[in-house]
Amino acid sequence: MASSLAWSLPVSPWAARRSMRETETQTLTVLDEPALIAACVAGEPGAFDLIVERHRRSIYQLCYRFVGNHEDASDLSQDVFLRAFRGLRTFRGQASIATWLYRIGVNVCLNRVSAKAPLNRPRESIDDCQLIDHHNESPAERVLKQERDARIRAAIARLPDKQRATLILRTYHDMSHQEIADMLGSSVGAVKANFFHALGRLRKLLGDEF
Repeated sequence: MASSLAWSLPVSPWAARRSMRETETQTLTVLDEPALIAACVAGEPGAFDLIVERHRRSIYQLCYRFVGNHEDASDLSQDVFLRAFRGLRTFRGQASIATWLYRIGVNVCLNRVSAKAPLNRPRESIDDCQLIDHHNESPAERVLKQERDARIRAAIARLPDKQRATLILRTYHDMSHQEIADMLGSSVGAVKANFFHALGRLRKLLGDEF
């Protein structure tokens, strides 16, 4: 009797909507990239949320590498996805969605760091947001590493814009010279030159630490 009563209970509207959203999300996850973009342009619920979910970590890290501050990086990464959402109809698929988002991210970050108003917030370690386990490090080793990382971040912040962008994309995001050239709208030769000069400038700024 109890079992019969349980089966006869109506499904709540909230539970029905939740089940529908879960079904829609599962359907979207099997789409390839062009189909997912088409779903976004068509206004399919959850389609753009899935893009954000897939790429938010890498875009956040990209923004952090430019500004060295978690709050600023969070603001910038939100700006990147907002611009991407507004510009989806212009996406032609010549590059992957990841590359397209990186291109938007680099432009947003370069505009920010080139602005006249300086960033007043202190530069922080990215370890704080990545929750890296430091249990195997002694307190002294941890302090020395944090100090060294802070000096490296400060030195990178002093590089010219194109050199900074090239160094970040090549070193931290493992992009090829061609990918960086496409992203920055320059030649492969210019990217190689920027990377070479960026390394040389860091060596002068950091001395034996580099």
